[in-house]
Amino acid sequence: MRFPIACCHLPSTGGDVDAVGVAVVSIAPAAGKGYPQVMRQREPAICLRATDYSETSQVVYFLTRGCGVVRLLAKGTKRPKSKAGGMIDLLAEGDLVFIATSGEALGTLVEFTETDAHAELRKDAKRLNAALYMIELTGEMLAPADPHAEVFDLLRAALARLGEPDSSAAAVLAYFQWRLLRHAGLLGELKKCVSCGGMLVRVSAPGRIEAYFSSLQGGLLCGACEGAAAEKLRLDGHALAGIAALAAAETGSRVALPERQAAAVNRMLAYHVRQQLGKRLRMERHAIGQ
Repeated sequence: MRFPIACCHLPSTGGDVDAVGVAVVSIAPAAGKGYPQVMRQREPAICLRATDYSETSQVVYFLTRGCGVVRLLAKGTKRPKSKAGGMIDLLAEGDLVFIATSGEALGTLVEFTETDAHAELRKDAKRLNAALYMIELTGEMLAPADPHAEVFDLLRAALARLGEPDSSAAAVLAYFQWRLLRHAGLLGELKKCVSCGGMLVRVSAPGRIEAYFSSLQGGLLCGACEGAAAEKLRLDGHALAGIAALAAAETGSRVALPERQAAAVNRMLAYHVRQQLGKRLRMERHAIGQ
């Protein structure tokens, strides 16, 4: 999957390091005292969230490719001198071995072998903030233990693209939000007026199309229909051009998404997310602004 053309400090990954420099966090139980091997699952995973559980342990939320979002107790990962030492960082990608549980109970992290810390994107505040917004949005949009392999692939590709020096963080973020909302069935009607079905033809000034986006209505509104909508966001020409570019990219066309168009689309989609979730994501202000 190829993408079109205020900063949080994250601690460095700790834990054991193997001969090729791959960080490994292992908290497998001792022989004879552990869980049956058949109960363990192995999945590629990306860390979406990590919180303190105790002085020595974390609760870590991973997006896995085959099991969806899993919530695991990572025992001893905050104990730097222990064999299992080293906190698991946000955005860490790797091979996860875990024991799942049913219901609301925490699963158990057995081992996490980090394969990509996404070090390059961490060097730039704009790229890092975009990445942190992506993982926060992913965690909010997906229910626990509900597999979405396409979303995992989308997130992994977006993080990889953000780490490339020639990429535009705004364009990558716009494409990610667009595709994630499309996958969730929430993107809405972005080709014509969702109310009357007509094209956006009302001109309020020479060369300017008057258009709005309504999250409640589920898409674009023309100037003739927007008056009946209490909830709406006015769009400018940059937003409409960006919508057209992203729609073309979905069909496989190679299109450019200039910075101003990407920024306008990001504002529209973040507005849509706020309306759908009923809250503003914490990283929105840093990744997208007003």
